[in-house]
Formats: sequence, C-alpha cells, structure tokens
Amino acid sequence: MAERLKVPTPSRRMGARAAAAVLSRLHRDSEAEDVLADVIHGEYPGGTALVSSFGAESAVLLHMISRIAPDLPVLFLETGMLFPATLAYQQRLARELGLRDVRLIRPDPEELAEDDPLGELHSYAPDACCHLRKTLPLRRALAPFEAWISGRKRFQTAERSAIEIFEVEQDTGRARLKVNPLASWSATRLRAYMARHALPAHPLVARGYLSTGCMPCTSPVKPGEDPRAGRWRGRAKAECGIHIDAGVVRRPAGHPASPPPR
Repeated sequence: MAERLKVPTPSRRMGARAAAAVLSRLHRDSEAEDVLADVIHGEYPGGTALVSSFGAESAVLLHMISRIAPDLPVLFLETGMLFPATLAYQQRLARELGLRDVRLIRPDPEELAEDDPLGELHSYAPDACCHLRKTLPLRRALAPFEAWISGRKRFQTAERSAIEIFEVEQDTGRARLKVNPLASWSATRLRAYMARHALPAHPLVARGYLSTGCMPCTSPVKPGEDPRAGRWRGRAKAECGIHIDAGVVRRPAGHPASPPPR
C-alpha cells in the first residue's frame, strides 16, 4: 500500500469531489491493487461496486477483485442482446475466480415493451437503445453505492485518452466517485498479467473481437484499428452512455416509438 501523504483522509462526509482530489494525490504512484484495496476496504467499505462487461480485457480487474474482495458486488449489464459467448464467459470467470456477488442487471420489461417492443431500436436509434438497455438499468443498480469501479483504459480510444484514476460522475444531481484503476495500463501489460495468472481469454478475442458489446452493434477489429473500433461501426458513436454524464430523457426528442417505414 502506498504511504499516505499528510492530507485529510477521504470520507463519505467529504463528498465525491473532495475524495477524488485527495485520493488522486495519495495514489499518484500506486499499483492498481493498492487503489482497489484502499477504496473498497478503507474509504468506502460496503459502498463500492465493480461494473464489468466480462469482455475482452475484463479478466484482469476481476482477478484483482477476487483476491482483494471476492464478496464485492459485481454489476453485469445483461442487455438481452449479448453474445452467447459473453454469457458463458461470465459464468466461467465468476465460477473460476470465486466471485460471490455477481449481479445481472437487466432492462426494465415495461420500458422495453414501450420503447423497443420489436427489439429493433438499435438499428435506427442506437443512443436510445443503449440508454434503455444500459444507462437506465445501471443508474438504478448503482443507486445504493457511493463509488464504482470501471475497467476503462486510456489506450482504448481517443475519447478515453485523458481519463484519470479517480473521477467524479454527476448522475441526476448526485456526485459519485468513479475509479479507473487500470487507466494507465497498456494492452501489452494486460496480456502479460493474463498470461502470468493463466486467466482464460474471452472466446471471441481469437476471432478479432477486441471489445465485445451487444451482438447487433459489435464487429471484429481490423489490423491497425483501436480496440473499440468494432463498436457501432459506421456510426458517430464511441460510447454506450454509461461513462457520459446523464441528462438524456428516456425517449430523446425525435426518437420514434416504432421503426421508420421500410
């Protein structure tokens, strides 16, 4: 564990913004495991969750959690449109790593029936589909928590190149600490960690899926592309919305209740 600086210890009373500033100073040179242990056991015991896609790079962070806090709530967004391989991988990793509190977070059935009754929303309003199937369910699932852990890394996309280890997320008026312990990690370092600990790879990685989301909106990555280039290919979209400050109404302006006529 990194030696503490002579600064006030973050606490729930300080709020997320003050805690992020202090923790950033405290852990400026810390290893990812030290960041995780301090947040989970020191600063926000009982108030932290990990959000994992159980995707191509997820095993590294999940393995760290299995050694530091195997009882930590792990929130997995089961959108209803994931690859069967991802669902099988989720079950395998949870079992082999001994993760004891993996929670499948699903969209609200009534909202699905109202906004995406045919399951085609992704084809003509992908932002609305992600909001319905990811952002809203995650917002509800995170409500009891004061901090959450993400697996984002700077090398993944230009949009993520400046992320910090500690961020503050403003969600419907409430500030919540977001922790990106692997922000500075490279793809090479991730592969080395997985090899050292004999972690199983996501079965779709061998087929070129370096980032796995929902089936209709994910394609293999071509040589030379960034790892998330296969997500929403051909669209001006790089994030599903869970890492962007919310403010989207459930049915954005101009979003039809049914697909456009063919």
